[in-house]
This record gives sequence, C-alpha cells and structure tokens, in this order.
Amino acid sequence: MLIEPLLTQLQTLGLRGMSRALEHQQRNPEVEALPFEDRLTLLLQHEHAERQSTRLAQRLRWARLPQMACVEDIDSKTARGLERGRLTQLTDLAWVDQHLNVLLSGPTGVGNSYLACALAHQACRQDYSVRYFRVPRLTDELLSAGAQQKKSAFFKLLAKADLLVLDDFGLTPLAEPFKRDLLEIVDDRFDKKSTLITSQMPVAAWHAHLDDPTLADAILDRLIHNAYQIELKGESMRKRKPLERTTKT
Repeated sequence: MLIEPLLTQLQTLGLRGMSRALEHQQRNPEVEALPFEDRLTLLLQHEHAERQSTRLAQRLRWARLPQMACVEDIDSKTARGLERGRLTQLTDLAWVDQHLNVLLSGPTGVGNSYLACALAHQACRQDYSVRYFRVPRLTDELLSAGAQQKKSAFFKLLAKADLLVLDDFGLTPLAEPFKRDLLEIVDDRFDKKSTLITSQMPVAAWHAHLDDPTLADAILDRLIHNAYQIELKGESMRKRKPLERTTKT
C-alpha cells in the first residue's frame, strides 16, 4: 500500500499528530504487527496529545507569563504563611470555575509573583484562557489603547480571559485615569471571571493606596468579598539561594 497519499490526506485534514504517528508505525515492525484497532487507538492518542500540546503552547503565548513557574516546583516547606491545605485549594483551580479572586500580598522576594505565575501556568494546562500584566505595564497598555481609540476593544479582551493576573499592584502611585480603568476592568469581571492580584503591601492598605474613597470602595468591593486573601511572610527567597549555595559548597 502506498503510504504517501494517506500521509498527505492526514496533513490536509489537519491530523498532523496522526500523520507523524503513522510514519513512526511504518518504521516499527512491532507496531505494524498489532491489530488494526490497537494501531488506530495509538494514532488517535498521538493526535490527541499533539492537539493538547499545541493548545497549551497557544494558551501560554497568549498569557505572556514572565517565567515558566510550575505548581510542582512551589516551595511548600519554607515557612511563609502558605498552608499546605490552602495551597491545594489554589492549585486545584476550583476557584476559577467559581469566578473567585485570589489576592496575594507579602514583602518582596517571598514568592508572590512566582506563585501567581505557577497558578497561571496551571490554568493554561487545564485549558483556561489567561492574561498576565504587571500593573505598571498595564497602565502603558491602557494609555496606548486610549491613544489609538481602541480602549473599548482592550477592555473586552481582558474581560474574556478566564484568569487575569495583575502583578506588582501598589509599587507606584496610580494616575486617576488608571483608577477609573481599573474599576471598569474589575466590574467587567465581577462574578464572571477570576482575577489574581499580587502586591507587596497588605490588602488592608490598598484602600489608602487608591487615594480616592469612592473609587477605592467600588474597586475593592468587587475584588475582596469573593476572594482568597493570602499574606505571605518571611525573608526574601532570593537571599536564601546564595546562602544555600554557600552551604552546599
């Protein structure tokens, strides 16, 4: 049987995983000896795995995570206020299905951003759509969208994400236009999608940081009352790494 026309048909139909798996089967006498049903099962498994891999790559490209953190690599041994039970609650992502928020706070270096990226990466692996922004970069994106008269489209893009990660909230004072934009963003997502925010300042200080009682009330009302609040503690983990390397040597 000529295999090339069949490979071409599979490629034309977008069944690239099956095409590659079939080529592999042709070079493997042990697989060729299997019953038709078993060979077909292997072909379908390869196609499914290929599509999952492609979809994950697309999710990660869209998310634009600054680091490829994984939940399997989260340090749960270092004492920093992150209980194992709460970590399990976060990593199973039921809160994303329930449209709840996560507010991570703690001093610099304790792992706020890493944990946020790990949860976002896990969400991509479970086929949720994710977008990540550092808050200073988000302000630039909003300014650019406003200048191009595309802010409404940008708001719609953010509203569609199953999980929106806003990293480093509170690093710098917020301009008045951004506070109003932030209200629009959280209002679009309230009870519809999940938002994860990290900050070096405790959640109790966010109201004062927003420096506008009316807007602060409106923004925090949409974030806090349906959120997991986690305050990490301890020394910077960046300081620990040089010490660990010195100890090992």
